[in-house]
Amino acid sequence: MLFTTTDTLPGYQIQTVLGVVTGNVVQSKHVGRDIMAGLKGIVGGELKGYTEMMSEARDKAIQRLVEEASKLGADAVVGIRFSTSAILAGSSELLAYGTAVKLQRA
Repeated sequence: MLFTTTDTLPGYQIQTVLGVVTGNVVQSKHVGRDIMAGLKGIVGGELKGYTEMMSEARDKAIQRLVEEASKLGADAVVGIRFSTSAILAGSSELLAYGTAVKLQRA
């Protein structure tokens, strides 16, 4: 399965648009990490635990998006975008969305 943030793929033409596909994840870190992140927030710097959490969430969201596209018989997902939102303190939702398409070689 090909997937990209661009609206086209070099060497391919979009034959059929199958529709919007999504993948989302709501994820949180444990209390110990929240405490350490709070302390780090006081002195400044990267919150590595949260960076890791968002990276894991992004990977899971893309995986779920690709699974949904596969169920539609897609060859690719184009125009992928990401959106995040805070659900509770220490947890976030990451939504990946794009357009599932059938391709043909150009």
